[in-house]
Amino acid sequence: MSPRLTDWSLALAGGLAFATGVWSLFSGAPEQWTVFAFHGAAGLWLLALLYGKLRRVWPRIVRPRRWDRRTLYGLLALAVVTLAGGTGVYWVAGGGGALAGYNALNWHIVLGFGLTGAIALHMWARAKRLRARDVRGRRQAIQFGLLALGAAALWPAQQALQRAANLPGARRRFTGSREAASFQGNVFPTSSWVADAPRPLDAGTWRLRVGGAVAQPFALGYTEVDAAGDELTATLDCTGGFYSAQRWQGMRVGRLLERAGPLADVGWVRFVSVTGYRWSLPLAEARAALLATRVGDETLVHAHGAPLRLVAPGRRGFEWVKWIVAVEALTAPDLGQILAIHWSSLTPAGRGE
Repeated sequence: MSPRLTDWSLALAGGLAFATGVWSLFSGAPEQWTVFAFHGAAGLWLLALLYGKLRRVWPRIVRPRRWDRRTLYGLLALAVVTLAGGTGVYWVAGGGGALAGYNALNWHIVLGFGLTGAIALHMWARAKRLRARDVRGRRQAIQFGLLALGAAALWPAQQALQRAANLPGARRRFTGSREAASFQGNVFPTSSWVADAPRPLDAGTWRLRVGGAVAQPFALGYTEVDAAGDELTATLDCTGGFYSAQRWQGMRVGRLLERAGPLADVGWVRFVSVTGYRWSLPLAEARAALLATRVGDETLVHAHGAPLRLVAPGRRGFEWVKWIVAVEALTAPDLGQILAIHWSSLTPAGRGE
């Protein structure tokens, strides 16, 4: 393809990969598998386009005397896209191990953000406007279409090949996560979004506040929540790369709401951690969720959110709020929650004070 069309196609592929990658962090229900398919196809398209780009710029790369500041921007983008794509392919293929405490999926996510920045910087430094002759003609259209459709076809082909060869990557969940200690109680891995690290809460003095836009606010203790005995089998799928199916026990959120009496215009329910971490669910979805005090036949341990954590089927692990101290009915979406989950580890409780 023409140089300008190649550059803008790379930017488009990078943008699609970034958008679907961010979207995938919030996608945990099986019917959302298409988000991951689009993400994989966009990543493969990006790598395919990179080959054409390298063919054009390789003579300059191997002659450092011809480098300028813009060349350095391009080399930075090349390095990041190679690492981002490589870690993604490595994880999908079943690659293990960790570097600096992060597995390949973690690095893929971090590098994905870096890649978006590198592409934006490169396009700002070097991009030129598309001209009619850059996109006109059958040859340009065919080459563009073959690369895009080829990447889209390569993704299911790669999935089928892994299953046929029984490669480690074939045993992943559709999200890319790998099974860990399902139905084994508290054995499954612990994780904390960003770095929340509160001290253990005393179940004897802990109280759950139920309020917000309700007719009858109230509070209740651990024994009452635990005695409800509601059960729910659900899969915790962590963006860190593991999933674990468990049988959870506690109290359905619907029970709390029935007692509190949400006002007519309530549309969401917010779950608040002792650290200030919070997340909300649409009202209907919240009613079916569970506030868990136990996993399997074991009392939930502190690292997994004791005395109370949210179990929200179809949601990713970071939305399963831990160390809950409040449930609040809302009449409008909580637009600040995406910030709260990032600064909660800086609060006194989040730091363990």
